[in-house]
Amino acid sequence: MGRCYAILRQVIEAWQAKDIDGVLSHMADDIVWHYAAPALPPVRGKAGARKLLDRFHGDMHAIQWRIFAHAEAGDRLFIEGVDDYRTSDGNRVAAPYAGVLEFRGDLIVGWRDYVDLGVMAQQKAGEPLSTQVESLLDRPLAE
Repeated sequence: MGRCYAILRQVIEAWQAKDIDGVLSHMADDIVWHYAAPALPPVRGKAGARKLLDRFHGDMHAIQWRIFAHAEAGDRLFIEGVDDYRTSDGNRVAAPYAGVLEFRGDLIVGWRDYVDLGVMAQQKAGEPLSTQVESLLDRPLAE
């Protein structure tokens, strides 16, 4: 397991435990986080990241954030995964995505997630997972 991926595993464990401070401890003060690039403007700085995480925290339950593939190139980590959770209304959201994380030392300074917000909105509204989403979920996990 590479250094960058090991750090991401710690971020995932903290998020699944709903430990926002634990997640933020792996981010640089000047992080630039594109949660849904290029659909939304980036969140800048730890204070902005905290606001985003606080917003997510209340409506994400039974979090099963999974990584299917990853590769490291220098201080960059490329990942393919799924954010899979239940909303407060009990709806399942399973959003396949690809992402790129940039590190400075052991801290994340750049984070870009590429995700289909339309698919997420449909699922949050209670629509069942599509066949194409289902087919992306049942794959071996990365080590």
